[in-house]
Amino acid sequence: MEIILKEDIIGLGYKNEIVNVKSGYGRNYLIPTGKGVIASESAKKMLAEDLRQQASKLATQKAEAEKRAEQLKDVAVTVTAKVAVTGHLYGSVGPAKVAEELAKLGIEIDRKIITMREVRKVGEFEATVHFYKDVEVKVPVKVVAENQPAPKTAEAPKVEEAAEAKAPVEEAKAEEVAPTAE
Repeated sequence: MEIILKEDIIGLGYKNEIVNVKSGYGRNYLIPTGKGVIASESAKKMLAEDLRQQASKLATQKAEAEKRAEQLKDVAVTVTAKVAVTGHLYGSVGPAKVAEELAKLGIEIDRKIITMREVRKVGEFEATVHFYKDVEVKVPVKVVAENQPAPKTAEAPKVEEAAEAKAPVEEAKAEEVAPTAE
């Protein structure tokens, strides 16, 4: 089924684009929610006329998107998160967290145009920001631990060492409590 998209849908297509989708997806989701219309011959003619009239507006939008993409060219995001002893995060790092960190750097980006897999461990990853049809920027994301796990050399004393440490203390207490035979 051919559908003309009325808005950008990441993973499917962009506004005013004709895409092929399964008929159930088109009839049950895209058309009722207003995200698309059936691509009939008359709708295609109207789309062509609209695109012709909006050509300069689209060029302006693309130039603006390229300008915003240029801001992110050399930006790297570092996210701090709480980490369990096993090395896994409490929670996850996703597009919303990346958008929040970019806002701290003074770059306002809508989280809906950022795509990345949910991250559940410490390391270096990559997020993609989709500004326009052909304008995408890959932003490196580094996830670091907020609370470093304790080093393994500073373990609790072993059971034998703990027992040896208790023995002199117990003997001293026994001497204090025991009555003296005088």
